[in-house]
Amino acid sequence: MKSVNVFVVDDDDIYQFTIGVTLKSIPAVRSTRTFSDGAEALEYIVVHQNDVDELPDIIFLDINMPILDGFQFMEEFIELLPKLNKSIKVYMVSSSMDPKDIKKADRIEEISDYLIKPLNSNDIKEIVAKL
Repeated sequence: MKSVNVFVVDDDDIYQFTIGVTLKSIPAVRSTRTFSDGAEALEYIVVHQNDVDELPDIIFLDINMPILDGFQFMEEFIELLPKLNKSIKVYMVSSSMDPKDIKKADRIEEISDYLIKPLNSNDIKEIVAKL
């Protein structure tokens, strides 16, 4: 199993902490970075776009965040993808079970899956193991 970089893009400090604890317990996870909004994460990706070791392999992306929400993040991220020399899996993670959100996420082919919070550690381990 290869080692992976994981980004958690979510404005909920408690969620950031709990998923971080789970990710640290998975041997395949090389590094975890957390961002409180989509703009911070995009800025990091743009700055490090030529350094594949700094880019994520997996992004756990919340929908409802300040500054740049999950869907706005995806619009800009999709534009960036051709410049990145790396395949990045994006999992939209939300407490929203609103069919509109789920349908909107399903229409974005760059989103690997729509997951409902809270994620349990087995879900996270399976996602990492799939890479």
